[in-house]
Amino acid sequence: MVTFAGPKKRRSTVVAILETKGLSKTFGAVTAAADINVVINEGEIVGVIGSNGAGKTTFINMVTGYLKPSEGTILYRNRNITGLSPRQITRVGICRSFQIAQLFPELTALENMAIAFRLLENRRLGGFAPLLTEESVNRAIQELKEYGIEEYSDAVVATLPQGVRKLLDIAMALAGQPALLLLDEPTSGVAVDEKFALMDTVMKAVNRTGAATLFVEHDMEIIERYATRVIAFYDGSIIADAPTAEAMVNPDVKEYIIGAELHRQPEESLDNA
Repeated sequence: MVTFAGPKKRRSTVVAILETKGLSKTFGAVTAAADINVVINEGEIVGVIGSNGAGKTTFINMVTGYLKPSEGTILYRNRNITGLSPRQITRVGICRSFQIAQLFPELTALENMAIAFRLLENRRLGGFAPLLTEESVNRAIQELKEYGIEEYSDAVVATLPQGVRKLLDIAMALAGQPALLLLDEPTSGVAVDEKFALMDTVMKAVNRTGAATLFVEHDMEIIERYATRVIAFYDGSIIADAPTAEAMVNPDVKEYIIGAELHRQPEESLDNA
């Protein structure tokens, strides 16, 4: 009897965007990060939690070139990027926003967006090339529309609400369509009744670009709603790296990070959100 095998199923290949091996950072006798081993895959949305001084921002700063590791290796798609400058890292495909939005406060939202596009073209600011042309203005306005902040196009950044500044900073980071986006406390300083709308807008933009995203956040409601995986830092080390629901009930995470805040199950908070 002859039997026929069905078509072979293709194996889905998980591609690592970022991998850190033995990453450590010391400042004299102080260890800010110790033996950080992390893999971020394509399309992942990863939340990073931990108390102040736990090593979260130190980790982000090392990955993005603002701090040089004392030890360890940073790989981007298997390419060693350890020690590269922030601009070099941006150009390979890793972009970030900051806890305090890094913008040009004396310029308008539109001008800030136009600057982001100019820098992506590897062109210097200044010189004789005008910043605002018909093409650059249209491009900047279209991008601001994607984030729902086009009404602030002509407003000086220093006068903008905090939430709008956050969105503008993230829009500028995503302008180059990076493969990996790192966000440092995207909802800090944002009104409670605006935080979910802000994150909905950010996640919509992330989905549009396809960027894997890693975001530092203290708000556990934001973590539970948007992160599919959580990396928990404590005293410079990772104490948990797991799917969100699993990480949130991890005994060490509950004791050292969440504390009494997590008196409910993660599923309940999602149902009631």
